[in-house]
Amino acid sequence: MSLATLLVGATGCGEPEPFKVSEACGARFDPDLIGRLLPRGDEVVPDDTFSEPRQLRCEFAVDGQEQVGLRGDVVEPFVKPLEVKESVMLRLGDPAPADIGDGATISDHGAMALKACTYKGEGMQYVLAIDGVEDPKDITERRHLLEKFLRSQLPVAMEEEGCRP
Repeated sequence: MSLATLLVGATGCGEPEPFKVSEACGARFDPDLIGRLLPRGDEVVPDDTFSEPRQLRCEFAVDGQEQVGLRGDVVEPFVKPLEVKESVMLRLGDPAPADIGDGATISDHGAMALKACTYKGEGMQYVLAIDGVEDPKDITERRHLLEKFLRSQLPVAMEEEGCRP
């Protein structure tokens, strides 16, 4: 299991502050983004049990409950991830295209983006997907944060995986 760098806000009279996660499952994150997509709680634990080269797999559990999944994949250029995962995005609620990378879809409870890249000298593409997102409760705000997260995280994830634009 990977160690996450996080800070938890004081609970005081209201809801706890969002987690500040800057690293988890071998990946760096904007600490102000991923934490806002996680439910509030006392403890967040990332699990990368299923990660392997070319395939980032990170599940975030909050207070012992698995909540948000993050996946990154280096795939062949002929694969059409947005088409292949269209039914998944439909299940995640009201999918809409977004202008991120070479294509993206934002849904109510998840998002996916892809970008062409060179991986070990071969023309490939990198796909980043997040699902299981229930927070923030306001769907418009959540979709905005999902878009912002993909815009920020896609180039970072590609670089960490060695997939150069």
